[in-house]
This record gives sequence, C-alpha cells and structure tokens, in this order.
Amino acid sequence: QVQLVESGGGLVQPGGSLRLSCAASGSIFSINAMGWYRQTPGKQRELVAVITSGGSTNYADSVKGRFTISRDNAKNTVYLQMNSLKPEDTAVYYCNADSISSDYAYYSSWGQGTQVTVSS
Repeated sequence: QVQLVESGGGLVQPGGSLRLSCAASGSIFSINAMGWYRQTPGKQRELVAVITSGGSTNYADSVKGRFTISRDNAKNTVYLQMNSLKPEDTAVYYCNADSISSDYAYYSSWGQGTQVTVSS
C-alpha cells in the first residue's frame, strides 16, 4: 500500500500564495504521475495539475500562469505552489499518485485532502 499525506492548506486573502506538499510513503518501487485535484461541494473532483516522473507537466486552464507543480523524486514528494489566489480557488485539494509497489502491484492512491480557502 502507498499512503499520501498532504499539508499546507489554510486561509489566505485574494492575491496571496500557498504551497501544498504531498509525501508518499509505503512499499514503493516507483511513482509515475503525481497530481493535484480539487473539489467543492456539489461538484465533481477536477484536475488542477499533474507531473510525470520525467517532469512533464499539465495544468487546468483556470490555473495556468498562477500555479506551479513540482516534485522531488528522492523524497517521493509533490508540491503545488499557488500564487495570485482567487476566491474561486477555494476547495479541498487532493493529492494523487500512480505507483508501483515493491511487489509490483499498481496503486492509484489519494491523500486525505487539505482545505484551501481564499477570502478577505
């Protein structure tokens, strides 16, 4: 099993910044794509940003130019730097990782979620 633990959410004013972190642990052989998703009440979970093991990235149009996803493969950790935050960025943010365990099983794992609130 692979566990993901997120941190870094909180309350921030419009125009402010936050940095989310997500660390993977467990019997990991390799981690492929890692990503961030978000969800608001009554809506489906949506992709925010994803990064492959090679460093290729993809972003939702709504966050391009404001958010940056990065990863530290040595630490099995993915980050989301969020700048110029807007009230519509308010959501629960979830980390996801596609991984292969030490016994070569495939896992798509989710973190517990961290609340980001953008409000004055």
